[in-house]
Amino acid sequence: MRQGAPAVPAAENETVISEVAGDTRIAGETRIVVPAQDLVLHNALIADDLQAAALRVLASGRYILPPSSSSSSSPPPPSSPVSWSPLSPARALVPAASSPSRSPPSEVRGFEDEAALALGVSHAVGVSSGTDAILAMLMALGVGPGDEVVTTPFSFIATAAAIARLGARPVFADVEPATLTLDPDAAAARVGPRTRAVLTVHLFGRAARSEPLETTCTARGIALVEDAAQAIGVVDGTGRRAGAIGRGAALSFFPTKNLGGFGDAGMVITNDGALAAAVRLLRTHGATTKFHHVVLGGNFRLDELQAALLRAKLPHLPAWTTARRRIAGIYRDALSSLPLDPPPPDPGCVWNQFVVRVPGGRRDELAAHLTRNRIATTVYYPEPLHLQPCFATLGYRRGDFPIAERASSEVLGLPIYPELTDDQIQAVVDGIRQFYL
Repeated sequence: MRQGAPAVPAAENETVISEVAGDTRIAGETRIVVPAQDLVLHNALIADDLQAAALRVLASGRYILPPSSSSSSSPPPPSSPVSWSPLSPARALVPAASSPSRSPPSEVRGFEDEAALALGVSHAVGVSSGTDAILAMLMALGVGPGDEVVTTPFSFIATAAAIARLGARPVFADVEPATLTLDPDAAAARVGPRTRAVLTVHLFGRAARSEPLETTCTARGIALVEDAAQAIGVVDGTGRRAGAIGRGAALSFFPTKNLGGFGDAGMVITNDGALAAAVRLLRTHGATTKFHHVVLGGNFRLDELQAALLRAKLPHLPAWTTARRRIAGIYRDALSSLPLDPPPPDPGCVWNQFVVRVPGGRRDELAAHLTRNRIATTVYYPEPLHLQPCFATLGYRRGDFPIAERASSEVLGLPIYPELTDDQIQAVVDGIRQFYL
């Protein structure tokens, strides 16, 4: 059994009910610890690849993506080892030799090419975060003051905040009871004369049901866009991947995501060449060349170092997704006879989170019980967006979206990540059974 599994800080979009670290010996017996995440172990297993990627960037002398409105395929990274020389007394790392005649390939563009191929889309545009991916995509679609964007109240704040930051109004519609994703019929009913787009969210790694919305959006000439921050590689019920369901999708590479970086990073994926070109332009302050800005954009660039590290991790994503699906299946089978509601099965889900519903007002009681048993849990999300203080001026009240509101009082996320051992999985199951039996 692995000892001393470290817990990691709460992600930007989670409330940690319990956070555990280290093994505890009770009466001579070692109690298994199950943290919410184990990023140290996750990255240590591919440390050589990550270190090689980082050194490649340091040797290149190229750390920021230059302005460009177009994509170009980049040659493969150099396969020869990088030589380094220490400088005294600072011991700074510098290349021992360099070739000024040849510009190094862009890690960002290399990652974009590889991600597009892996995710089955025509275009991938790296940006600075998942939040900025949503923002840049909405900017590219022309969303602005006076517009409305229909979306879900049960998501991380970035979903609706990106709309509000552009001067548009988030118009919420309730979620479906089983999946907690945007109810397409409720969303279609909220489309009005000012609606510029519908932003659906693939929640917890599950694709939202979008077919009825597509009909409405097509008929009205408005864009359907996807927040897939938690759902890289997801497939919906019709066999389509994120980025191909609507005009485009926003991805996040926050460290706890299925493909996690080492800080903030994100991407827009799409089959729409015009949308991709617009996002590429916007991410570098609207510049086509240095100091020549044709539109007002932002500093939404993905850094070369983040791109190189994500390139090293991308080939492992299918295996990590398989592991997550296996763990989700074990949880579902083991918990199905208990008086809580596990998420429904979904072969296309990539299980960024495994969130159960704990009815009867016992969510926090179960979380406290698991804490005592050294098992971490998280709440996604403790308060729906329409009740957040920052959206008070929108005029929503408690009771407006009862399904989302009830979910916020019942949801509890269990640990799920590829490195969970069978003993840790069983400890989670046993801890929950002990609570109910």
